[in-house]
Amino acid sequence: MAIHQAKKLGYQGVIAATSGNYGAAVAALAAKAGLKCIIVQECFDSKGIGQPEIIEKARACEAYGAEVIQLSVGPELFYEFLKLLEETKYFNASLYSPYGIMGIETLGAEIADECLSKHGKYPEMVICTNAGGGNLTGTARGLLKHGAKDTKVIAASVDLSGLHMASDHDFNRKSFTTGHTGFGIPFTTFPDRSDVPRSAGRPLRYLDEYVLVNQGSVFFITEALAILEGMERGPAGNTALAAAFSMAKSMKIDEIIVVQETEYTGAGKHMNAQISFAKDQGIDILFGNPLKEIPGKNIIFPKSGNDLIHKSIDLMDLRYSYLKRYKDIKLTEEDYEYLGLELKTDKNHIKLWMEDINETKK
Repeated sequence: MAIHQAKKLGYQGVIAATSGNYGAAVAALAAKAGLKCIIVQECFDSKGIGQPEIIEKARACEAYGAEVIQLSVGPELFYEFLKLLEETKYFNASLYSPYGIMGIETLGAEIADECLSKHGKYPEMVICTNAGGGNLTGTARGLLKHGAKDTKVIAASVDLSGLHMASDHDFNRKSFTTGHTGFGIPFTTFPDRSDVPRSAGRPLRYLDEYVLVNQGSVFFITEALAILEGMERGPAGNTALAAAFSMAKSMKIDEIIVVQETEYTGAGKHMNAQISFAKDQGIDILFGNPLKEIPGKNIIFPKSGNDLIHKSIDLMDLRYSYLKRYKDIKLTEEDYEYLGLELKTDKNHIKLWMEDINETKK
């Protein structure tokens, strides 16, 4: 939809700031539409070392004719992005614009329509890999528009607790460059930190549950998918699949869980490249209890599928974190209504929670 709108309005090109998954889609469709394309990536640490996964994403974007601007970790990404928008006068093809979200809505629509056609009902659950919230928001909106009002929407992220995404030291201590808590949690609790003035990605409006899986479990399910089904993807693209594998164990046999992920693979995105890179950074590769993994220090593979387990985040903690920005601000009835929609509740709950937040801070 972003490319369509750019073409319709007469723009000569588009720009997107992305680790590269969404960037490859933007680059491909821009090429199809005859538009120029610039992709801006946060790629290197201060030593100029970039993760294989990010390097591969750049190659995918370049293969579609895009110019890729690669930057070091830190706050310069959005600054350079905004400067390029000003200099080139290109269209902002951000995933977090309404146009980006509308494009993702088609995935939710396909899931709803195909499940209803093939199985006579909507799925009980759809699980989406979550980073900035655009993928989940678009999918959820598509589901709702096509009648799947009772389908639970689940976010899944790789647990990178303890690592700071803007830290030069931590940047290459992780083995996943998207779909992780370093993006998922901050963007869920403060969506408007993105590359547009007001993000259209609003995950807390649609979330029914938020689950985490460790890096080792996603690598495990990536290998299992390749061996059992002959499908090689990811590994970041298998985050929701790893979570679904764990969650399906407690579902009824006739219930449907849909894994919504769009992902491609390549030399750098292969799990072996990521694991070798992790070992080069001094990360220990172990087998054992996935819940004991310490991001930045080790990667723990489950010994079998039975050992693959997810954990849930308390949505109330995320809602409180979101609302803390409104501490000591006089809110109107219209504000309470809006926040009720934002946090998938009603205004009376918002009032109670704000009273608690303001009282706690005194």
